[in-house]
Amino acid sequence: MPKKLFFNLPEEKQARITQTALIEFAEKTYNESSTNRIVKKAGISKGSLFKYFHTKEDLFFYILDYVLGNFISELSGEAVNLSDDLLERVVQYVEIEFSWYLRNPAQYKLIQKAFFDENSEIFPKIEKRYELVGDRFYDRLFQGINFDKFKWDKQKILNVLKWLLKGFNDEFIKKTILNDNNIKSVKENYLRELREYLTIIKEGLCKEAKRNV
Repeated sequence: MPKKLFFNLPEEKQARITQTALIEFAEKTYNESSTNRIVKKAGISKGSLFKYFHTKEDLFFYILDYVLGNFISELSGEAVNLSDDLLERVVQYVEIEFSWYLRNPAQYKLIQKAFFDENSEIFPKIEKRYELVGDRFYDRLFQGINFDKFKWDKQKILNVLKWLLKGFNDEFIKKTILNDNNIKSVKENYLRELREYLTIIKEGLCKEAKRNV
C-alpha cells in the first residue's frame, strides 16, 4: 500500500503518478519497467516517489489493485442487468468484458502482463495475492439465477462454468498476446466458440440411445 503521504497529495498529482505508472507497467514487463521513466514522465523526483511508495513492487501492486478494482466495479455494475438465464448470462457477461477491454486498453495490457508473464520476479506473489479474487467475482456474477430447470447440483454447475470461463479467458489473453493485442480480431471467434461449448453443456455429451421399435 502507498504511504499516508501519497494520499495527502492533491488529487491531480495522485492521478498523474497513478496514470504514468499504469502506462509504464502496461507497456513494459515488470522486470523491464523503470521507476526512472515513471518519475521523469510524472514530473517528480525519484526521492519523492519513494516517499509515497516503499518500493517498485509496492507501487506495482497499488496500480494492479487499482486496475482490478475498476474492472470488477464496472463489470459488477453492468452484470446487475444481465439475463436471469444462466447460459445467456455467461454470453452477455463475456460481451461486456470485451467492451471493457476495448474501452481500457492500457488497463487490459497490465492485466495481461501481470497474470501471464511467468518470467516476472513477482509472478508467484501475484498468483498468491489474487488467488481468490476471481472466485468471489464469479460468485457475485451468478447471483439471482434460476436453477430450477437444471437437474444437477447448483454448485457443481457453477464450478463447471467458472472453469470454462477461466480457461477461455486464459486462452483469449494468450491469443491477444500473440496477435499484437488485437482484441477485435479475437472477439468474434471467441464468442462463437464459447456458444458452442455452452451448447455442449446444455445438451450433454452423449448421444441419445436409439429406442427399439
